[in-house]
Amino acid sequence: MKDTQERYAIGIDLGGTNLRGALVSRDGNIVKKIKEPVTEEVLDSLSGVVESLFSEQVAGIGLGVAGLIDRKEGRILISPNLPVLNGANLVERIGSRFGVPVTLENDANAAAVGEKMVGAGREFSSFVFFTLGTGIGGAIVHNDKLLNVAAEIGHMTVQADGQRCHCGNFGCLEAYASGRAVISRVIAALEKGRESLLRGVSETIYKLTTEDIYRTALDGDSLCREALRDAGRYLGIGIANMINLMSPGAIILMGGLTGAWDIYVKEAIKEASKRALRELFDAVKIIPSSLGDNAGIIGAAGLVFEHGVIVE
Repeated sequence: MKDTQERYAIGIDLGGTNLRGALVSRDGNIVKKIKEPVTEEVLDSLSGVVESLFSEQVAGIGLGVAGLIDRKEGRILISPNLPVLNGANLVERIGSRFGVPVTLENDANAAAVGEKMVGAGREFSSFVFFTLGTGIGGAIVHNDKLLNVAAEIGHMTVQADGQRCHCGNFGCLEAYASGRAVISRVIAALEKGRESLLRGVSETIYKLTTEDIYRTALDGDSLCREALRDAGRYLGIGIANMINLMSPGAIILMGGLTGAWDIYVKEAIKEASKRALRELFDAVKIIPSSLGDNAGIIGAAGLVFEHGVIVE
């Protein structure tokens, strides 16, 4: 007799700053959602979020995690922004505890799947996806398929002999265009005595956020505007590189820094227009994610269904 009970997947999006989890239906609808800040006890937090969402109706768990992963072994090889996860076998850890199949994917790849399923990527057969937050991640969808490649866009070199990145390399896009890079640049200038309206925005300059910087930039603060425009210029270099390499139908941008679209992203588009081959640039759309923070959890859950875990 066929089981008529609705089946769900748990989707997890574990990034450098936040841990998000959701109970998701086959058609991408979120039934229940949890969000927590990432702490040093991230593995315990991960198990706790899954437990809060788990029920007999859950037939699989999809994990989207920031870092370079080994899909076959279910292991995180390296997570520059979450080093506590280096070497962790999350498929084994979560699967053995909850007794259901577990799928592991890079968080940006999972988010791209979400956008392809029910978001901004639905109308494009090929697109390059950028996640712009604490760090910078990426994913590539080509001919309606997620490419099984690292797509570590944030770690392409954009400045020869540039500053050191968290990954250990020098001159990475992430070291110049990420949220961490913007904040670091602003704090360094403030430490040197640079005048700015940011003084007094937070109890200490070391607690400033990208949102603080963007709001102050809109008030005309020169330091904030310089930091966002400089980061946007480097982002534009990265976008141009991907346009020239992949000739996608779209570049889809997701993450907290897209909130600074009018300065940061517009500067990136301007720079990309100078560096990408004209014919390719004219054929691409540079657009924001339509799912926002939900892309990763929807996509991670979607990978569970896609991999045939749930059987009707």
